[in-house]
Amino acid sequence: MYNILICDDQPDIVNALKIYLTPEGYKLFEAYTGKEALDIVKHNDIHLILMDVMMPGMDGITATAKVREVSNVPITLLTAKSETEDKVLGLNVGADDYITKPFAPVEVLARVRSQLRRYATLGACPEPNSGVVTIGGIILDDRTKTVTVEGESVALTPTEYAILHLLMTNPGQVFSTKVLYEAVWQEAALGSEGAVAVHIRHLREKIEINPSEPRYLKVVWGQGYKMEGKA
Repeated sequence: MYNILICDDQPDIVNALKIYLTPEGYKLFEAYTGKEALDIVKHNDIHLILMDVMMPGMDGITATAKVREVSNVPITLLTAKSETEDKVLGLNVGADDYITKPFAPVEVLARVRSQLRRYATLGACPEPNSGVVTIGGIILDDRTKTVTVEGESVALTPTEYAILHLLMTNPGQVFSTKVLYEAVWQEAALGSEGAVAVHIRHLREKIEINPSEPRYLKVVWGQGYKMEGKA
């Protein structure tokens, strides 16, 4: 059973999400402030967070950043259409995805299933037959879902890990943002490819000595991204 934390200062939104998710068999936790959400994460085994952006006190962006200090649990932001800057900022501080309000039940369920599937496959459950991939000073161990750079452990979110795994296991191959999105998010890329650029930038900050002049994770202008080096 997966544990999902719903955090929104509007009880109607929380109740609506509970109606969508309860039939799926998830165990649901409720929070109405960023601080409550952070406390729940610290004291419970949470597998996914649905986090509202606009909340009084500690907002969703700040709460996301603080959650990232203690956990790599997938975080999906709940945003209004007008909150474009907040979406980008949220992705920059560690969110994995976002759902725009008002949302349809089918979209919520699809996003939740996608995040949990990626979390289970790439974040929580090692695959005994998978191996180790090395490119330069980067070592990705798919048995333990860990990454080290020059001998130092690097904490990646499940989404960042999925992107890096795809690129490292296909060195030199150029992936367009559309292909990357559909491979990692496991859904059609319908104007959401911008999320890929944000995660790539965040990933560079973790694996590159100089993110502005990357040694490994290269952009091929007009085509996409590739991992440079030999596996």
